Amino acid sequence: MPCEGCMERENKSTDPTMEFLLLGFSELLCLRVLLFLTFLIVHLVTLAGNVMIFMAVVMEPSRPPMLFFLCQLSVIELCYTLVIVPKALLSLTVVDGSTISFIGCAAQMHLFVALGGAECFLLVAMSYDRYVAICQPLHYVAVMSEGLCLRLAVACCLGGFAVALGLTVAVFRLPFCQSHRINHFFCDVPAVLHLACTQSYTPELPLLAACVILLLLPFLLILTSYVCIAAALLHVTSSVGRGKAFSTCISHLAITLLHYGCATFMYIRPKSSYSPARDKMVSLVYTNITPLLYPLIYSLRNKEIRGVLRKMLRRKKIAQLN
Repeated sequence: MPCEGCMERENKSTDPTMEFLLLGFSELLCLRVLLFLTFLIVHLVTLAGNVMIFMAVVMEPSRPPMLFFLCQLSVIELCYTLVIVPKALLSLTVVDGSTISFIGCAAQMHLFVALGGAECFLLVAMSYDRYVAICQPLHYVAVMSEGLCLRLAVACCLGGFAVALGLTVAVFRLPFCQSHRINHFFCDVPAVLHLACTQSYTPELPLLAACVILLLLPFLLILTSYVCIAAALLHVTSSVGRGKAFSTCISHLAITLLHYGCATFMYIRPKSSYSPARDKMVSLVYTNITPLLYPLIYSLRNKEIRGVLRKMLRRKKIAQLN
């Protein structure tokens, strides 16, 4: 379906002076104060949780691979929320939505997709770490060396940023309708694609390709890792041993299901099924609630993180006594 005003194609996406209007939650005027306070509290708690995990891991002299990956995950989540939430909070302080420049919108989309993609790849690296720890325990230290972990971390970031760059360029080369009103609180890919003045499904192909690279392939690799882990646990005779081995994977599994579940619902679907109101609510959970749950899940379920946090608090108490 062509979008409203598509007969006018004078405004092209290549014009760097063009501006978009982020409508945000302008239709919920009576709830703006409540939404602002809720967003702000969730944002501050998310920042505090991720900073606490980051500082705890950095201050730990001996960092096993899983803690190294958790530290990177916390950094990604910090950047992820800082890219989205401040603009969403700003949109709640004005009645008719907030404007964002063409360059600003493209930069926000690129960083959002890049950080989300880096997280997808990082979850694969973490699943590989669990595979080696359970299926090849005698070779774990040799295989998951510091050099390999560093290379995996760099590859995750570079892969996410490369795919995001290609997708962002493809989206912002499209001709946009006269109305540059984005019915969202940030420059999400489906919301911007909805403004494209095209009647074909060709503009959706870059998004489909990005979903295959960032969602489908990593998910298949994670699934393969856990199939191998399940096969290895079947040969463990002790139920206590199986329980201990599987408990080390629960946190990673929970975050994987949260991340891929929301992302799949948001991006793997045709443009015709786009619903602004529904997408905004799902994005609200995806960009605010899940980053809050990540540090909670790992601080409660991961024994190594709990140990590191206890050490950090103990050092703080000793410093205060001295």
